[in-house]
Amino acid sequence: MNLEILRSSLSSKIDPVLEHYGTNKLASILVVIYGSDPIILMTEKPKHLKFHAGEISFPGGKFDSDDSDLLETALRETREEIGLSISKNQVIGQLEPVVTLNSGFTILPFVSIIDEIESLSANSEVEHILHIPLKSFLKTMTDDLNPAHKRIQEMYTFEYQNKIIWGASARILKQIVHRLNS
Repeated sequence: MNLEILRSSLSSKIDPVLEHYGTNKLASILVVIYGSDPIILMTEKPKHLKFHAGEISFPGGKFDSDDSDLLETALRETREEIGLSISKNQVIGQLEPVVTLNSGFTILPFVSIIDEIESLSANSEVEHILHIPLKSFLKTMTDDLNPAHKRIQEMYTFEYQNKIIWGASARILKQIVHRLNS
């Protein structure tokens, strides 16, 4: 797996507006993959947060009325949370929206694949920045066997250094697995 294969598999039309989601709270995230042996960036949230405390997620956050669209939200939040500035022309596509079960956000994921990144700096919304080897990470996918979750919606888990990635982040990762296997 190299960056060109990833670019080919994950490139898509970008439509940063979600009009048909009504009153749902809107958010967006940025999936950042970099390096010749591809690494995916994720963050670990501090345990004191009101929503998603201690969870592993992608940089991103809720739509702000000052943002022109959800792509701008994802780029702004990524810059604020981990100090990584990505331009709109470095975003190669987007994935299908996912809904968080706990906080009721509809999240639009965008994808950026870049050759390298500079040093990053976490803000107060991020406990740790994780640089995860993509190929081995995607192989950790398992179906969530909790029958209560299955009734709610499709559930998967991934694992990195004994940390479980689940929920909306895992459903976003599942989309990447699906695109790479198509």
